[in-house]
Amino acid sequence: MKKNSLENTNKEPIPVRMINEFAYCPRLFYLEYVQREWAESAETLDGKFVHRRVDKETGKIPETAEDQSEESEIHARSVWLGSEKLNISARIDVLEAEGKTATPIDYKRGKPKNVDEGVYEPERVQLCLQGLILRDNGFECDFGFIYFAESQQRVKIEFTAELIFRSVELLNEAGIIAESGEIPPPLVNSPKCTGCSLAGICLPDEVNFLSCETEAVSLESENISLNPDSRLPTQDSRLRKLMPSRDDTIPVYVQGSYGLSVGLKGDELEIREKGKAVSSAKIFETSQLSLFGNVQISAQAIRELASREVPVVHLSYGGWLNAVTTAPPHKNIELRRAQFAAAADKEKCLNLARSFVSGKIYNQRTLLRRNAKELPADSLVFLREMRRKSEKAANLPELLGLEGAAAREYFSHFSLLFKQDGYGDSFDFKTRNRRPPKDPVNALLSFLYSMLTKEMLVTLIGIGFDPYLGFYHQPRYGRPALALDLMEEFRPLVADSVVIGLINTGEIQPHDFIQRLTGCALTDSGRKRVIQAFERRLNTTITHPVFGYTVSYRRIFEIQARLLARFLSGEISEYPSFITR
Repeated sequence: MKKNSLENTNKEPIPVRMINEFAYCPRLFYLEYVQREWAESAETLDGKFVHRRVDKETGKIPETAEDQSEESEIHARSVWLGSEKLNISARIDVLEAEGKTATPIDYKRGKPKNVDEGVYEPERVQLCLQGLILRDNGFECDFGFIYFAESQQRVKIEFTAELIFRSVELLNEAGIIAESGEIPPPLVNSPKCTGCSLAGICLPDEVNFLSCETEAVSLESENISLNPDSRLPTQDSRLRKLMPSRDDTIPVYVQGSYGLSVGLKGDELEIREKGKAVSSAKIFETSQLSLFGNVQISAQAIRELASREVPVVHLSYGGWLNAVTTAPPHKNIELRRAQFAAAADKEKCLNLARSFVSGKIYNQRTLLRRNAKELPADSLVFLREMRRKSEKAANLPELLGLEGAAAREYFSHFSLLFKQDGYGDSFDFKTRNRRPPKDPVNALLSFLYSMLTKEMLVTLIGIGFDPYLGFYHQPRYGRPALALDLMEEFRPLVADSVVIGLINTGEIQPHDFIQRLTGCALTDSGRKRVIQAFERRLNTTITHPVFGYTVSYRRIFEIQARLLARFLSGEISEYPSFITR
């Protein structure tokens, strides 16, 4: 049985486990096989543990089935075989053979299911295709076994004509879907989504909700009454709690004086000062590593972080983004192709830009309305009018002018958000300035906008976007235009809110700033407290205004980015900007 028997095929063989995924959910198959998406869950990690022994190649197998004598036996693990006829390949967990008769054994976590066959269809199809591969390699194979690790039971699966027909049928359908370039729609209210590790990537409930909401509006405009049994969701329907990937990991920040470095010690990042360990962080708990200033990092640490797809963000002492060290680009080239195509479409760019800007103005108005005392009533009217005009802007220059007018109005009253009878009296703010910021409030705003850009950049890279190609912010060397696009609606909700909280609670004081002729900057201790407040804000949970579940701001960044991806793929008709009520 030659392991290179697939080299002459014109197309990449489909792994048999992907047909398992297709039988379970065509959309899951497309995400994993075509877009190369993946996320771990408790179930997938448990499955890896169950497979820890059978994933190691052991046992001897002949070059071809003709070399197998009638008296010889085979007991091998992790045997990789392929079929040119079916254009599939499989890693068979355990292969047992006596003479020309071979039996594949597939390992699964859990125990037999409460169905007639003891095994669900996707697992039976996967095993059957392994049997067909063995037949194409010269063996006789009429049945196989599925071994359940929890109950230590074998379930025999006969390769009947019906099962073979169904398996080949699913294989052909999967090939057609893969070649189509169109992702299948998500399942509707399916219990399969609850335990799926890719639910936070697929967004089944969210896509269905937004798609059906559009459909309902379309039907209403055509005076078509909806059937009471319609599956269209209503505003009152509650979506299942979203569990985005990288749920329990947190960023690690390293900043300080000369002599700091980051190295690798076992499965931990070790932070050292002049060679002496001063702190550490477990790599599997780390979502990103942010280095401020001239912090050194070892090649070993970079390689380990890259292998785990943990980005290293290099920033200046003042928080300006200098570089990002990442693993090779995300494999979802389909997303980047859609992004580049949309960026070349002026109308699509304008529609997205309208959403970014209108969401930002809406949230600016909400922040003033909720927190600014003695706010002139005409200010809220003006901001509301700017938002309405931004939703109908005829071109990007007009939209830029509307955004600028709204920003001037917003920042002209920004000082009203500070408590005048407390710590806010120590901070004077008249207008927004930058490059460099000339006063403490502007220094805080600039630093936090940089932190927000960094956070959005990391999110976009992890999803598979090119963060340097935007739709509203035009491409410019070194500028993460798409990160700037997506962060617009979060400037008031995250960055501005952190500034207000830091000042009103006295967590930051005037002595936390250095005033120079060239501008104003945070001290090391002040920067540390600002980062802590920023992280607290990102971990703050709120009720999502559209989907109704409780989610943190950090997770919302991921949701918004993935909704943008769903818009670019054509699954939803509009990108829904995030606004608070």
